[in-house]
Amino acid sequence: MKHGKKYVDSAKQLDRTKLFEPAEALTTVCQLAKAKFDETVEAHIRLGVDSRHADQQVRGAVVLPNGTGKNVRILVFCKEDKYEAAKAAGADYVGGLDLVEKIQKENWMEFDVVIASPDMMGTVGRLGKVLGPRGLMPNPKAGTVSPDVAKAVQEAKAGKIEYRLDKSNIIHCPIGKVSFGTEKLEENFNTLLEAVVKAKPAAAKGTYLRSVTVASTMGVGVKVLTTKFGV
Repeated sequence: MKHGKKYVDSAKQLDRTKLFEPAEALTTVCQLAKAKFDETVEAHIRLGVDSRHADQQVRGAVVLPNGTGKNVRILVFCKEDKYEAAKAAGADYVGGLDLVEKIQKENWMEFDVVIASPDMMGTVGRLGKVLGPRGLMPNPKAGTVSPDVAKAVQEAKAGKIEYRLDKSNIIHCPIGKVSFGTEKLEENFNTLLEAVVKAKPAAAKGTYLRSVTVASTMGVGVKVLTTKFGV
């Protein structure tokens, strides 16, 4: 993969073998972010599990104390008696079968999070092939299938993020924007790591947190020392 001049220059300034304390790592990420826009900072967490086994899956959701800095567009599937509550909580789109058909017929995808009440999952299930590959299918573990759709909307707007393993046993999650600064990013980072550690499967053996790297959208990855998390 070919990188731009700014990335190459930043890479030269960084000792790629060094493990940094979380605060120092995030300060470094912010210093090396050279793009003209407010870059997103992401954490990449490699776990010592095998996602091919059902008893070693790691998935959940957590509300970041300082949010993600992103304005998320929320689509809610619920019965009509919950429409007003969902809208009042901040949902951008609320509906039922009408929105299912809009997605199917028009390939409409102008939303970032999908929330559904349990009694709507039979209807929403028709969208599995569309929403599933995009990671948008509502799921109880992620808190996006809930009888209290208004509360789920409020949490999503407040900065609730979902974490899940990819095929190479890595979790990729946004933890804020470069403009947040070190302190707010570290609070979000610690909250995410603590949630992932808490979700450690009983079947996981050996070192659980294999490696953690933080990076901005266009920036260089900085390795984080994770001994304080104890696994």
